[in-house]
Formats: sequence, C-alpha cells, structure tokens
Amino acid sequence: MNVKRLFIAAAAFVMAAPVTPSAAQDMSFDAYLQILMARSRAEGVSEATLQRMTAGLTPNSRVIQLDQGQPGSPTRSGYPALQPYLNTHVNSTRIANGRRTFASTRSIGQSVEAQYGVPHEILIAIWGHETNYGSYRGNFDLARSLATLAWEGRRRELFSSEFVALMKVADKGYSRSELVGSWAGAFGNPQFLPSVYLRLATDGDGDGRANIFTNRADTLASIARYFQDSGWRTGQPWGVRASVPSGFNFDRVDNEVFAPVCDRVHERHSQWKPVSEWRNLGVQPQQYLADDVMTSLFQPDGPGTRAWLLTSNYRVILEYNCSNYYAMSVGLLADEIAR
Repeated sequence: MNVKRLFIAAAAFVMAAPVTPSAAQDMSFDAYLQILMARSRAEGVSEATLQRMTAGLTPNSRVIQLDQGQPGSPTRSGYPALQPYLNTHVNSTRIANGRRTFASTRSIGQSVEAQYGVPHEILIAIWGHETNYGSYRGNFDLARSLATLAWEGRRRELFSSEFVALMKVADKGYSRSELVGSWAGAFGNPQFLPSVYLRLATDGDGDGRANIFTNRADTLASIARYFQDSGWRTGQPWGVRASVPSGFNFDRVDNEVFAPVCDRVHERHSQWKPVSEWRNLGVQPQQYLADDVMTSLFQPDGPGTRAWLLTSNYRVILEYNCSNYYAMSVGLLADEIAR
C-alpha cells in the first residue's frame, strides 16, 4: 500500500518541522473534534453522518507515531539503485497476478480505455502497486486517522480538509466500517484520498455509485479519469528503452530547470528534446517514437547503464506518486502485463 501521494499533496502547504505531541496538540482531542464537525456541518454534511462517523472517536497514537516517523528532506549524496526496487515491485508474482487481472477485466478495461484513452495495462499496474490488485487496502478507521492527524497539528490544514472530505464521502451512504484504508487517509483499490474521491471517483458500470472498494469497473474508470485529468496523451507510451553512445556527454543535456515540487525526482531527468534531436545526438529509441515527440533521457543507475526516453505520460504517472522508482516500476509492470 502506498501513501507517498499524500505527501505530494502536502507540498502545497508550508511544511512545519516535526513536533512533539504536546507542542502540536493545543487543545483536547474532543474539543478539536467539535471544530472539525462544525466545519463539516457548514459544508453540508448531515448530522446523522457526523454522529455515526465520530461516535466514540479517540486519537490513534499509532497514527501519530507513523506520521512523525516519516523521513525529512533527503540528502543529495546519491540515489539507490533501481533494480532492487524492481525486484520487489515487478517480480514474477506481481506480473503473473497482473496478467490474470488484466485478462479477467479485459472487457471492462477496453471500454474504459476507449473512453479515457489510458491503456488498460497502465490501470492494472497502478492497481497492482497500490493494493496488490485489491488484496490489501488497509484497515485503519479513516475517520479516526484523519481526525488524529488534523489534531496532531503538523499538517493541520491538509488533514482537516481531508477529514471534511471524508465526511462528504460518508454522506453518500458509505458506512464507517467500509471507510477504512491507510493510516494517512488513502482508501479503496486505487488508494484515493477523500478529496480525490470527491473530485475524480467514477461510476464505471452505470449503477449510480463510484465504488472503488470492490467494484472493478469503478476502480479502473476512476484511475483512468485521474490519469486523464493529469494530462495523459493517448497513443504515446510512457517511455521506451534507448541506446546511448559510449562516451555520451550528459553535461550537454543536463536539466537546469528547477522543479518547485519533487525537485529530487525531476533533477535526474535530462532536458526535454524531440526524438529527432536525440537521434542526431546518437541516442536511439529501441521502439517506435515519432520524431516530434518530446522526451527526456533518463538513466536511473547512471552513465553506462540502462536508459529510457521518457514521454510526458511518465510525468502523469509521477502525478500519482512522485517517485522515479514508483513511476518506472509502474511503466515496466504495465509493459510486462501487456506482453
């Protein structure tokens, strides 16, 4: 189960340094819960929903421990190799289960792909990474987790907003026992935050409900809509393997553009150039890419190792989880699933 996406959303807010519970929690949990409930009422959540979602609610010390255990700013002393991550996330079991899920959802996937333009195998790869094709979606009470994180105070605006969004999700008829997920508030097969669910969760089978917990059509349609909303370009791969000539001077193509979010991810990518220009530099894509497609050269493990030309669709995968390890493994898993 992956919760890194949450911290991309958190980048929109000023990130306070980790604090001790006594410094952050400036009032009792019960008093702060009343503030959250009042805000939810003001945004239209019914009283019945608020009562059933908050009955007996207490802070979860394990959630605070997990939140305060998150790493701070990474060092710039180098990057772990890609292959160990792939050994875990694109292994034979994950591929085999992905192919089975792909086959069993073929009709649904083709329909979703036709509507949203996102390949079926990409949707399955995301599902596989997030919840191992739905086998584990998390078991934390989301109301308790989000109320705890908002009360903790380290990222109060983010989590208080997600708590209110969760109450709106519950107001659609979901029970508290259904609304369980990760300690950080993501839930369902695609591990959406409540605010993302409200914005992008999609009814894929026309039954009037966007059930991303157990409904495969809704799950695939919701992921596809997320990708469409993030700018997926139909007909382009996420990236292709590329051959790089010996002695290639990477300094000539260094990316000097500062990325305000996830800079450590984007600093590893080269300048963006059309494929025709890469060919002129001696970099050859090993699968077809039109000459005018803009791509970035990426060698995860440094000069002399495997290289890829990444398209803008790779950056869409990064919108789901801003990690090169995650995005590369999603792309490579999707390729294996479709093979």
